[in-house]
Amino acid sequence: MNIKKVGFTGTHHGMTAYQLRQLCLLLCEWDPNEFHHGDCVGADAVAHAVASKLRIEVIVHPPVNTKGRAFCQSDICLPPKPYIKRNHDIVDATDVLIAAPHQPDEVLRSGTWATVRYARQHGKEVYLLLPIPK
Repeated sequence: MNIKKVGFTGTHHGMTAYQLRQLCLLLCEWDPNEFHHGDCVGADAVAHAVASKLRIEVIVHPPVNTKGRAFCQSDICLPPKPYIKRNHDIVDATDVLIAAPHQPDEVLRSGTWATVRYARQHGKEVYLLLPIPK
């Protein structure tokens, strides 16, 4: 598989051990050039650490609202934008989206799930890392 730019969205609750293991496996298999995320505490910060350790160029799309921001040290930090716009930018800038939601089933009022819906609507492949295997 020739995936060069990976987008990531995840919950502020962090990731389960299962989700983290699946993320590591995908990134090792794909060996992408870029890893884009939203720079929030929780799953974004954990995924950032994984991508950095694998020496993948990390590009952060930070939110304007700094309350939940992780302030990860990245290779490239883009200008802050409102949550929805920055999530769309992550999808638009990448080949595939990895999502690590808090819930195993899709819900409304979740930034992670809204980003998944946007990616699907725009023909992007989405890899769901559910909190528990189904």
